[in-house]
Amino acid sequence: MNIAITAIARLALCAVPVVTLSGTASAQDEPQAREGIDTIVVTATRLGQTATETGSSLSIITAEEIEELGLIYALDAVAQAPGVTINQNGAFGGNASVRIRGAGSEQTVVLIDGIPVNDPTSPGGGFNFARLDTENIERIEVLKGPQSTLWGTDAIGGIVSIATKSPGEGFGGEAFAEYGSFDTLRGGASVSNAGDGGDFRLAAVTVSSDGISKADEENGNGEEDSYDSLTLSAKAGLNLPGEARLSADVLRTDAETEFDSFVFGAQGNVGDGDELSETEETAANVSLTVPLIDGRLDNLFLVGYSDIKRENFRGGVPSFDADGERLLYRYQGTLNANERHRLAFGAEHEETTANDDETSIDGLFALYELRPVGDLTITAGLRYDDHERFGSETTNRLASAWNLSDNLSFRASWGEGFKAPTIFQTTFFCCGATEPNAELKAETSEAFDAGVEWLSSDGRFQLGATVFRQETENLIDFDFAIGGYLNIAKVESTGLELSGALALGDTLSLSLDYAYIDAEDGDGNALPRIPEHSGDLTLSYAPAGPFSGAVLLRYNGSETNTDATTLDSWLRVDLTGRYTLSESLEVYGRIENLFDEDYQQILGYGTPGLSASLGIRLRY
Repeated sequence: MNIAITAIARLALCAVPVVTLSGTASAQDEPQAREGIDTIVVTATRLGQTATETGSSLSIITAEEIEELGLIYALDAVAQAPGVTINQNGAFGGNASVRIRGAGSEQTVVLIDGIPVNDPTSPGGGFNFARLDTENIERIEVLKGPQSTLWGTDAIGGIVSIATKSPGEGFGGEAFAEYGSFDTLRGGASVSNAGDGGDFRLAAVTVSSDGISKADEENGNGEEDSYDSLTLSAKAGLNLPGEARLSADVLRTDAETEFDSFVFGAQGNVGDGDELSETEETAANVSLTVPLIDGRLDNLFLVGYSDIKRENFRGGVPSFDADGERLLYRYQGTLNANERHRLAFGAEHEETTANDDETSIDGLFALYELRPVGDLTITAGLRYDDHERFGSETTNRLASAWNLSDNLSFRASWGEGFKAPTIFQTTFFCCGATEPNAELKAETSEAFDAGVEWLSSDGRFQLGATVFRQETENLIDFDFAIGGYLNIAKVESTGLELSGALALGDTLSLSLDYAYIDAEDGDGNALPRIPEHSGDLTLSYAPAGPFSGAVLLRYNGSETNTDATTLDSWLRVDLTGRYTLSESLEVYGRIENLFDEDYQQILGYGTPGLSASLGIRLRY
């Protein structure tokens, strides 16, 4: 059965040019769906552009799509974007990374409500997606390619910008509870209110699961590794005179995750062990927006804060702890000169602390949008960053979007990126070395992409394709010969992203995303954990009646492991469905890994087999 399914998936991927569409969000069976996506204001570009104006390759995953597919964690939602690769060290809280177009996970900036939340205590400074629940997410934007002109250091591979849910008009809320395999219980509630004077939203989500063994059970690891988390979200805004607004956002997650130990000689060098990680993560901001010059000049003043505390235990005894935080001050002005000219400019100061070490970076940026004709948008950007330890970097960006008609559009972008060495990379040394390498330089990248999107005249068929090429130099890696970090690596990545949607009738729609990525180091070796071929195929059923559902096929091609062996390709099939009992009440369910596929995302780490969950949701 698995062989037959894999063959069908490969045939579907080969047929992508026939059934693919825009690389933004998946279209539904009505033309209005595309118009709704295209009018979403994209926050990741800092200019308030819509999806059809950005020029850069962009994927948008909405709360509606997340709900349709029954996705619990942001990690699985981000994986919907073509060109994005995910890896996780075992389900239920295992360390989870996101890589864009072959770039490292630490080369992706993750924003929550505009605040960078990358972990300053980790060696590379990446963000761990394992604990980020989708219940409070309104939208995820994945902006691909180097974006340091927009967001400064670390934005070599791209940006993942997450917007949390805002309150709707009037008083309302939701409550839900679900139970599933591995004794997994998930539930939560929210309440919100919005009026002329202001608004607020409060929410809580909790997850408790016995989990599975992080180390693959097929290798004789039978000990279950549990996971427990609590996420609190608060959002509030006050509407001030003169259309000014004061707002605040807080997202807090506390989690306990059991994980397995280093076992030399085992597959992936991992096996059953008595390990526990306790984590506290916070992302918060306070902002003031003030429009001037009859609303033509928007001013944003923001203070942002993110913090992560980690403590690990082995056999109940503390074995590791880390505490890192970021404090950000930002000003941005956006001048809408007229219909053809718009300018955004600003300054940022960021202070980063990892345990007892501190560093800071200052940035100045300017972005200019020109519309020489109504259907052509050209964006240019320049940014200057001055790092306390590594001096200055200047990055540039140029993008264009040309909407020839309602049915055909072109886009292209070129950009530069850089990543300053992390605090860990500049302070760690071992193996006979007497001090860390003081000669480390920032990693730098340059990339180009171009794409085309087409929509049929009846709005029922959509196609899209993007080609890209990226080169990254001075990659930082650890060298045991010197007992520290060196700029020793170079990476070239080229590829193709295809996406599409097709209405099969009034109730059925088909969407598909595919990516081909050829990522190699300077010696021509394939980068580990990057499949050349990957894709998703989704069949959605949405009649006028109370029942709706979807079938998701996710394919991941073979990958090279870090030890130069090969990890097999895999195909997973998931089912979701929901039944509306009334205007305020619905039941829903999800079956994951329908055909009990035995696969690994990372060598030695297991994944859940056939599993299911059932839930009920009340809206009031």
